[in-house]
Amino acid sequence: MKEIARQYEPAGIEKKWYSFWLDQEYFHATVNPDKKPYTIVIPPPNVTSVLHIGHAFNNTIQDMLIRYKRKAGFETLWMPGTDHAGIATQAVVERNLKQTQAKSRYDLGREKFVDRIWQWKEENGSKIIEQLKRMGCSCDWQRERFTMDEGLSRAVQEVFIRFYERGLIYRGPRIVNWDPASATALADDEVDHVETQGKLYHLRYKLADSDEYIVVATTRPETLLGDTAVAIAPDDQAKLHLRGRRVIIPFVNRPVPIISDEHVDKEFGSGFVKVTPAHDPNDFEIGQRHHLPQVIVLDKDGKVLPVCQLFDTGRLIDELPVPADLAGVDRFEARKKIMAALELAGQVEKIENHTHAVGHSYRSKVPVEPYLSVQWFVKMKPLAQAALEVVQDGRVAFYPKERFEKTYEHWMTTIRDWCISRQLWWGHRIPVWYNDAGEMKVTLTDPSTANEKWLQDPDVLDTWFSSQLWPFSTLGWPDQTAELDYFYPTDTLVTGPDIIFFWVARMIMSGMEFMDEVPFRQVYFNGIVRDEQGRKMSKSLGNGIDPLKMIEEYSADAMRFTLMMLSSEGQDLNLGERSFEIGRNFANKIWNAFRFLGLQIETPDSNFEPYREFLTLEDRWILSRYHRAIGEMTRNLDRFRLSEAVEAIYHFIWHDYCDWYLEMIKKRLYKAERPEEKQAALTVATCIMKGSMELLHPVMPFISEEIWQNLKSAGEESVVISAWPEADSAWIDESAEKEVAFIQEIIGSVRNLRAEMNVPPAKGLTLLIQGEAQQTEMVLNNARHFSALAKVEQLALAPETLDRNDCATFVRAGVECFVPLSDLIDRDKEKQRLQKEIEKFSGLVRSAEAKLSNEAFLAKAPPQVVDTEKGKLAALKENLLKLEQNYARFA
Repeated sequence: MKEIARQYEPAGIEKKWYSFWLDQEYFHATVNPDKKPYTIVIPPPNVTSVLHIGHAFNNTIQDMLIRYKRKAGFETLWMPGTDHAGIATQAVVERNLKQTQAKSRYDLGREKFVDRIWQWKEENGSKIIEQLKRMGCSCDWQRERFTMDEGLSRAVQEVFIRFYERGLIYRGPRIVNWDPASATALADDEVDHVETQGKLYHLRYKLADSDEYIVVATTRPETLLGDTAVAIAPDDQAKLHLRGRRVIIPFVNRPVPIISDEHVDKEFGSGFVKVTPAHDPNDFEIGQRHHLPQVIVLDKDGKVLPVCQLFDTGRLIDELPVPADLAGVDRFEARKKIMAALELAGQVEKIENHTHAVGHSYRSKVPVEPYLSVQWFVKMKPLAQAALEVVQDGRVAFYPKERFEKTYEHWMTTIRDWCISRQLWWGHRIPVWYNDAGEMKVTLTDPSTANEKWLQDPDVLDTWFSSQLWPFSTLGWPDQTAELDYFYPTDTLVTGPDIIFFWVARMIMSGMEFMDEVPFRQVYFNGIVRDEQGRKMSKSLGNGIDPLKMIEEYSADAMRFTLMMLSSEGQDLNLGERSFEIGRNFANKIWNAFRFLGLQIETPDSNFEPYREFLTLEDRWILSRYHRAIGEMTRNLDRFRLSEAVEAIYHFIWHDYCDWYLEMIKKRLYKAERPEEKQAALTVATCIMKGSMELLHPVMPFISEEIWQNLKSAGEESVVISAWPEADSAWIDESAEKEVAFIQEIIGSVRNLRAEMNVPPAKGLTLLIQGEAQQTEMVLNNARHFSALAKVEQLALAPETLDRNDCATFVRAGVECFVPLSDLIDRDKEKQRLQKEIEKFSGLVRSAEAKLSNEAFLAKAPPQVVDTEKGKLAALKENLLKLEQNYARFA
């Protein structure tokens, strides 16, 4: 063979083969009636993103599946693309505009600002695509889509209109989750509820017709400007006599009625609850039931309005004055000012510490403001039932099933209407038009004429409105294309559990609504990548891992392999940068084995059939182990037990093939009595190495291609498209596996004995055995392996005169094994050495025990540090015990 580099050099190899794959168009899928399709749509990353380690993990899983299915004979489509990410992208460009030109979007105007975003997208939006290519992702790049490209935009507009025509979309005043930082509404599932240490304020509300007062408990006194009632529980007998009377809202001195409503918990606080319909979703519902007016207190930046706006039945009927020192003040500062005034007026009963869940924007991270505004909504309950049924009956299967199916079912049975309008400029404009007369039209095109001007709704649609259509809009819908007919429904979705509501559920609902079919058949939920301490990675902690840096330092294959090796189905994985040494070490192990093999052969030949009669025990054993590995890996890939699939090929290559088989055949390669014996070993070794690269390819595509190309037969093209190996039960040899396992166990014991007794590796030893004839004969027949792998120079049956006191002894599978020590070591010197080691480790054990007995250390040290110290002590004691046992042999 050609000269093989001493060390694996991944950078050049990765670039070479990825370019080759693209040139050959191996990743491009076509409508092929002769093949069964297998389709994955990528969770489209935001155009604002750069590749983080979570992307690397998620896309490695997808690439493993798509490469496996491609080799298994499917017509595989991995649909790539990016998401316009409305809020995030607009925020990035707005910041850039402010930093570079000291301007806001309003300075540019809507049209120029949107043009600016498109320009930014063209300059920066392709970065993550290039990074995915660096990872080795085998997407069909000829089909790359963007959620705001022409075709997908048409699909979005079409869906809005169809929803509207079916009565599933409506516009109206509702309480929404308002993000003051981004100045836009958010859907319920875009709000993160964070446990927050706050206060519970008990305020005195004076009865309007007496000098008595009631005490109302609230966490948000700044909204009392918008109170329109006080509510009690219908079953609160102690307070029912007050129902119908009026109280005076403190600070603003406005009378409101006392009502009863089932929402009130009489055990919470004082049992009196202030009702602010314009600034609390539950209060809004109470207000609807009792026909209460709504008072809007805050503006869209979260600041107090100069005058509060009083609405009744959706119409502005009055404006209420606000104290001058509150107008324009931030909501939290207003809270302080109002509480100071109430304290001064003697209207504060008490203030308690109170821990409660406060909604925060998932984007800006600021507390959301429940806000009454006119928005567009989708009715979700009519869509949810079909989407729930397809998961319950298995048409869409979740992996892992139990954990995420229950979460999905809970959400789908408690679903609320989805607020889809966003007060942004970047996104899909809502296809609704208004004229001066207040009339409205829902249409794809501008209905303006020479005589009548219509203006389009200024809002855009929630980013997830377009993302929900991804599985079928990317294939040409609403047109009935050949691709849509062939590749839909898709097969597997790989995503994080954090967007099960944002995206997964909505895709299922829209798929059932518009395609009358599920969008995918399986959903694999990958875990979250955390740091070594189990913390979520973040900029503030500085614990993030840059996957491109890991590729540069360790290789793409090493990164991919490590992520899969350390993961398990649906579970989070903890890792640090040095974790990727696992993958690099494995790549080096494979390369060294390939180089060893390459030095033995002139022309690669993996056909061992002409030498079948010369196959030995180790040949039959490795072929049996290989076919077991094929079966195990295939089963695990099919069941989405991906880490177990990776573990299977890792164990086979590292342990079975490299550590044992290649060592076992060295004597035949170097000193074979007949050339056929050497060729038998070489062809089997080549066959197994080449086949192993087939199995390894989905997780480590670059090194597998490089080695496979050096071992391929005439007419073969690439490991990318070569057939996936099939397990052949005819090659499973139980007898060979049992015999080799027995030999490995004894050789392992001899190696351990060498290490324990400090016997130099080059020094030969004698192994004497005693047991049943069948077992001892098996050992004696494999003397060459004991010689090669354990430096056993003499292997024989133990004589009756053997002095067992002078031997190290162990028993394996009923066979007693004796290793005479007199010729191996100087007994006196070894006793002295062991004595010194015992003294050393005894001291270390005492020190460790003292540290763990120190109350001050235990009180101050983090739990993980204490656990580490306990582990060290256990290891020290184990080593000390072995030393004492060895010393006892010389007593």
